Amino acid sequence: MADRPAKSSYRRGVEDGLPFLLVIVPFALLFGVLATEAGLSVFEALSFSVVVIAGAAQFTALQLMQDQAPTIIVILSALAINLRMAMYSASITPYLGGLPLWKRAIAAYFLVDQTYACAVLEYEKQPHMPLRERFAYFMGVMTPICPFWYLATIAGALLGESISTGYGLDFALPIAFLAMIGPMLRTPAHLAAAFVAVVASLLAAGLPFNLGLMVGGIAGMIAGAETERRLGLGPAT
Repeated sequence: MADRPAKSSYRRGVEDGLPFLLVIVPFALLFGVLATEAGLSVFEALSFSVVVIAGAAQFTALQLMQDQAPTIIVILSALAINLRMAMYSASITPYLGGLPLWKRAIAAYFLVDQTYACAVLEYEKQPHMPLRERFAYFMGVMTPICPFWYLATIAGALLGESISTGYGLDFALPIAFLAMIGPMLRTPAHLAAAFVAVVASLLAAGLPFNLGLMVGGIAGMIAGAETERRLGLGPAT
């Protein structure tokens, strides 16, 4: 009986995470295909997904490696794209920071875009959810996402050239982010940040090594913070 709430939270997390399979599978398949085309073995492609477990950073690093970009640029670009994980971590710490160290380590590893987006929305809707249920929900969202990310990467790497990139599988990347970002645009600051980030990214699209993404991200954060300040929604100073 005592475990029933946690099991219910886990099941609800699985249900919320399941729709992401529609984009996770083709996204990871595409990465597996491109990784083998770039010269990586199946084991190396899988290791890439297991260690990095961040699609946008993986695709960026892979593209830069194919472009023969300097190693330092590859590393810095991947790190810059994954800087959002630091913001995710800071944002979710008030909800999961009380967990034992080993559970925090698990949550930190599986803290990806989808688990963060679903978990934060759930925690905000249910601010009094017990800590064990929060962790159960988080793991529930992760269950249909991360394991299938690995499996689809292996499938894509094994199938290799038999899957043509001409099928347009890269549609999965923007759709995945739109599915996550849409429900989170709830305040004028969110809308301003998203709008400015998109415009700045497009204007800076010509910069080398995908630096336009970093410009867009920084511009969006500044716009969001400034909007909050002007509307009096930020922390008191």
